Amino acid sequence: MARLEQRISRTIWRSTARDWLELSDVDVVVVGAGPSGMAAAKYLAERGFRVVVFERRLSFGGGIGGGGMLLHKVVVDESALQVLKDFSIRYSKDEEEGLYIVDASELMAKLATGAIDSGAKIIHGVHVEDVIYRDDPLRIEGVVVQWSAVTLSGLHVDPIFVTSRAVVDATGHEAGVLNIVARKVPGVKLQLEGEKSAYAELSEKLVVERTGRVIPGLYVAGMAVAALYGLPRMGPIFSSMLLSGKRVAEIVAADLRGPGPR
Repeated sequence: MARLEQRISRTIWRSTARDWLELSDVDVVVVGAGPSGMAAAKYLAERGFRVVVFERRLSFGGGIGGGGMLLHKVVVDESALQVLKDFSIRYSKDEEEGLYIVDASELMAKLATGAIDSGAKIIHGVHVEDVIYRDDPLRIEGVVVQWSAVTLSGLHVDPIFVTSRAVVDATGHEAGVLNIVARKVPGVKLQLEGEKSAYAELSEKLVVERTGRVIPGLYVAGMAVAALYGLPRMGPIFSSMLLSGKRVAEIVAADLRGPGPR
């Protein structure tokens, strides 16, 4: 039998290759493993869609982990309780304020396991550096990906392609995919207004309402919605992030009309 070191390497390469052969063409690419991205991934995968989440960092959760100013709690309001239940996330009620309290670590962990257990694949350390588009009619048809370590190193290494029926920008405050499309895709008249200062009550409402399709094949969820439409920020209340992920999944699913062939 081969040395253990050889077997380890061959096993990892073989398994990874199998995954990437499947991931080269999926139904939905979700960019960003924050709260809206992982919620979207779960609800889409549950509907039978082939879903991959690309996260440039080596962790889950986006802005959840820091809680409120490094305090390990975040809050939601009553509107998001069903989402917490869908992910088996425990919560308690603050009777004085009428808000519901969640441990930041549990929220991160259970959003991730909920998405994975539903069938979504989450790949860390992958940076989406561009999109694939087609014209006549204009449509986004996938993403161009590179290892985050390559991007950080400044090396020139050509990326590879992942085709999809839908791309969801759940990259948070930076709205990374939308910025790429606005700069680089011919014929797209897209202007990002930039996120505005805090007005939590208004932002919680508007982010969910404005979640959805931007152009054919491209969707926006979470704080990227605020960056696109110039909406205020809301801080460490995550109701709208979870509800935005659920809503974008519903919209994508309706547009794709089921997980059939491309």
